[in-house]
Amino acid sequence: MKIVNIIVFLFFISTANSLAQIAQNDYNIFQAKEFSKDISLFKSKTFLLHNVLAIKETVLTFESIPLAAASSGELTTLLYRCEQLNKEGLILGFYGDYWNDSGVTFQGYGFKNLPKEKAIEFFNKIEKSIEENKKFLKDSNDYNNIAFSFDDMKILIWTISGSYKIRVYWNGFDSTWEQISYERSKKRFEKKIN
Repeated sequence: MKIVNIIVFLFFISTANSLAQIAQNDYNIFQAKEFSKDISLFKSKTFLLHNVLAIKETVLTFESIPLAAASSGELTTLLYRCEQLNKEGLILGFYGDYWNDSGVTFQGYGFKNLPKEKAIEFFNKIEKSIEENKKFLKDSNDYNNIAFSFDDMKILIWTISGSYKIRVYWNGFDSTWEQISYERSKKRFEKKIN
């Protein structure tokens, strides 16, 4: 009888642990699946070395400054500057679920480089689009949308509860940028780039 009770007890314990919806570590702290500014900063340095700065034998100095991250962790922004190569700009860091043409879903990250002038043009296009369509967007929260493409990205903007959200589609990623994190990224970029 004791063995049966022990087996039943162990069964319920193992079932309860497997049905937990949020993974926990040994300290009972919830682990979120998000891509923080710190991780983005770390990963962006590799992207910068291989894809933007094309490092050679000469020692280069450069800055990589995290600007802001969306609260979802799906989109981060980083400013980079290398005076030796006269290169500076904005990197959009994407993280989360994305899918390929066959519909297979993966989780990963990717970086989109916008050199300084392209980054300024990107922010200006978003600002101008919102300003020119402000009345339309506010007429019907969450139902009225504006959309446009920029470079190889598609941008969708709508309002909800008095603020706007920006959805950025790029390379299979679908990331949402809240108004606060967007404005924080833009403001910090403009302050540090000039």
